Amino acid sequence: MSNQITVTEFLLLEFSNVRELQLLHFAIFLAAYLAALIGNLLVIMVVALDHHLHTPMYFFLMNLSILDLGTISVIVPKSMGNSLWNTRLISYAGCVAQVFLFFFFATANFAFLTIMAYDRYIAICKPLHYETIMNRRACVQMSVSAWVSAIPYSALHTGNTFRLPFCHSNIINMFFCDVPQLLQHSRSDSYLSEVGIIVFSACLFLICFVFIIVSYVQIFTAVPRIPSEQSQHKAFSTCVPHLIVVSLFLLTGISAYLKPTSSTPSILDLIESVLYAILPPMVNPVIYSMRNKEIKVGLGKVIKGQVTQEEVPKESNSLRIAPMILYHSKF
Repeated sequence: MSNQITVTEFLLLEFSNVRELQLLHFAIFLAAYLAALIGNLLVIMVVALDHHLHTPMYFFLMNLSILDLGTISVIVPKSMGNSLWNTRLISYAGCVAQVFLFFFFATANFAFLTIMAYDRYIAICKPLHYETIMNRRACVQMSVSAWVSAIPYSALHTGNTFRLPFCHSNIINMFFCDVPQLLQHSRSDSYLSEVGIIVFSACLFLICFVFIIVSYVQIFTAVPRIPSEQSQHKAFSTCVPHLIVVSLFLLTGISAYLKPTSSTPSILDLIESVLYAILPPMVNPVIYSMRNKEIKVGLGKVIKGQVTQEEVPKESNSLRIAPMILYHSKF
């Protein structure tokens, strides 16, 4: 208990104590943040304004863009502000908020990636039942479940991390408040409790990962049976971006959280933290839009101000809500 201190603020890792390099860090993070902001806002605007994109796939994609915006907004502005004003401080309440919100957005993000895999599975493997299964009510229920379920999960991590006083130091060897770094300064019983929560979390994420893998095994088994080569190509083009985003999310997260936490920061640790915290929200809009003609067309309409707000007839809407039905229409 003699080593125990009352922490009211934390000191984050600074990229450099040289003023010119601090301003360079600010400029680089500002460029990354603006790229993520513009890219995700464009996806949200295109999906919201173009009635042709009011389908389950793009509805889930819009939610994913909102979550990506939240993830990067929790971390990057504070780091930029610290570099600009030459400080390392973050308040205790600010650190708690960062941990809670980062886990909330990341958890909901992976939940939506799992839902999107299910959506692709139904669209390709059960196209005749797509409109019945992925109706408006089902999509809203799945979305609400993804958002709401992330709250107790992030509260569990946050509450366990901050439930005991911190010992020895208030220095965080990371440019934002991250649980592994915080646990280094908490008491051992808190650390053991967090290990149990991490094991529980790994099991949940493993279940979702297995669900995604099984879905895509079924999808890649069904695609060769589609008679049209053009339809096969379109089916693959809707799945490949999702697989890339899932792989990027998992690889960066695993590299950051499953490696041993070092008491002395290295350049490799810094690069890994930047990759898993900043890279996915920045590149996800590019990955989803790069080979998606519908988003490109919708983006062109938004830029030219030609987006139509007129209602889509129910007859044509049934085809738009289940585009993969057309793939099997020749059976």
